[in-house]
Amino acid sequence: MTSDRHAQTREQREQLVERIRASTQVQDERILNAFASVPRHVFLSEAQRAIAYEDRAVPLEDGQTVSQPSMIAIMLAELSCEPNQRALEVGAGSGYAAALLGQLVREVHAIELRPALAALASANLARSGASNVHVAVGDGCLGLAAHAPYDRILVSAAPTEVPSALISELAPGGRIAIPVGDENSQTLLLGEKNSAGELVWRRSVPCIFVPLVSG
Repeated sequence: MTSDRHAQTREQREQLVERIRASTQVQDERILNAFASVPRHVFLSEAQRAIAYEDRAVPLEDGQTVSQPSMIAIMLAELSCEPNQRALEVGAGSGYAAALLGQLVREVHAIELRPALAALASANLARSGASNVHVAVGDGCLGLAAHAPYDRILVSAAPTEVPSALISELAPGGRIAIPVGDENSQTLLLGEKNSAGELVWRRSVPCIFVPLVSG
């Protein structure tokens, strides 16, 4: 029975990959393989597992969500991660995006404001086998200075403006993908820090994320 269930979820993950291919410009096989490898149902409640592999955001407690897979894929493509890098994820939620990011880099530090969600994310990541992802409780607007600088920063909630702490914690040559705006209008921004320590910004796609709340 266990092997049948594993085969079923593997097929569902592969179907999700095909949905991402069809709905985005993402063709990076490393990113697509990450979605095929990470079991999204592990990061959802038992009641939500029937919709785990649909390309949609799924609600969590306290108004938070597990982000839509195709949007995560777009953000990961914008980051253009390398295997030897260290990354920060802001807004860990249940841990799904951090697990995907962990497939692409050497080490991920994820930060979550809500202690109950941080504990849930840690447990989910352990169940999924993501041993290179570490979750801390804290204010994502302040980043996570203890492990800075980061080569890549993925922000999974939307501030109205880019927190200065995240810019300072980004390494030279590093990239940050962050949705910015209010509840009615947000844009995914991609910033790259040049050799002079300045951020060069590019607008990517319209998006909708929950607000990034400061503690």
